[in-house]
Amino acid sequence: MPPSNNRLQRSSRQILLALLALGVGGFSIGTGEFVIMGLLPDVARDLDIDIPAAGHLISAYALGVVIGAPLLAVAGARWPWRRLLIALMGAYAAGNLLTVLVPGYLPVLLARFLAGFPHGTYFGVASLVAASLVPPHKRAQAVAYVMLGLTVATLAGVPLATGLGQWLGWRAAFVFVSLIAVLAMALVLRFVPFMPANTLASPWRELGALKRKQVWLTLGIGAIGFGGMFSVFSYVKPTLMELAGLSASAIPVVMALFGAGMIIGNLVGARYADRYLDRSIRMVLIWAAGVLLLFMLTAHSPVLGPLNIVLIGTLVALGPALQIRLMDVAGDAQTLAAALNHSAFNLANALGAWLGGLTVSAGLGWTSTAWVGALLALGGLGIHAWSMRLAMTTPHQH
Repeated sequence: MPPSNNRLQRSSRQILLALLALGVGGFSIGTGEFVIMGLLPDVARDLDIDIPAAGHLISAYALGVVIGAPLLAVAGARWPWRRLLIALMGAYAAGNLLTVLVPGYLPVLLARFLAGFPHGTYFGVASLVAASLVPPHKRAQAVAYVMLGLTVATLAGVPLATGLGQWLGWRAAFVFVSLIAVLAMALVLRFVPFMPANTLASPWRELGALKRKQVWLTLGIGAIGFGGMFSVFSYVKPTLMELAGLSASAIPVVMALFGAGMIIGNLVGARYADRYLDRSIRMVLIWAAGVLLLFMLTAHSPVLGPLNIVLIGTLVALGPALQIRLMDVAGDAQTLAAALNHSAFNLANALGAWLGGLTVSAGLGWTSTAWVGALLALGGLGIHAWSMRLAMTTPHQH
């Protein structure tokens, strides 16, 4: 018994350091993805475009994730996971540095698209690594710890990068993102244990995940249901400045409040998902519809509006639950399915930002993003109900 206990102690320390390393990568990606939302007016002014057009930079990044995740997951199917993670972070650093270097709206739009390519595959592979290091009943919590890097980014990285962007120009924020990505490469190399390549893996085997109905339905829950959060948060700065009268200097505080909500939702939601997976998905989507509709009332208050943003941040609880659900329904096509989860989330990012921008441009007001978000959450709830009914009627089919 003592040798076993010692082995477990060493394993626990290794797991902690590995999750920390993976989380730093998530910190870089989370900062890079969300910081632009707090800098939209600055970007629009510098590139001589309006704010809805600047919002397309958010959509371009998200579409890069949607397209890049399956391509890189299939291409890297036979790579050892640690080597693949390091390469993905290197590509992320390069993509964000490109954002800094290119001039003009269209080149920046293309740079944001390319920067999104490694995002989904990194989180997908990192989630698989984390889940493989813990007992089955703690998988969602392990995934949540990896995602904690993203949530801490919204609490600390995004406000810091937003402040840098307002002080030194918005491009400085992406220099910061690139430097953190390089640090993550070093930490992954040092602390993530080597796992040999899966010799049975192949692009065709990974693509087999696309034949499974439950994989598509789970992705649909994320792509539609998660879009509500982005519909509101993509335009949080102009909304609260216009309606609640907040100053630009208060926006980093709002970003930090959003990050605090994400941390709460991520950790609490993962514990619940490890016990009641599908129930947790259903409850988060119902909660999403409620707190997004509430924003229609609170957006005019300099106190209640930011507090509502904390509640909207908790909607990230959907992430670990859907990641584990995909692992359960994907069979032997784990890498592609895990990466596609973040394609779905960033399709939600693109969809939410696009629909929110449409309603604002149509003159329906800044709070129109809230009812758009609530409808998207209810759409995700409907897809989940469809998935559960299918599972009951055809329990042995995926």
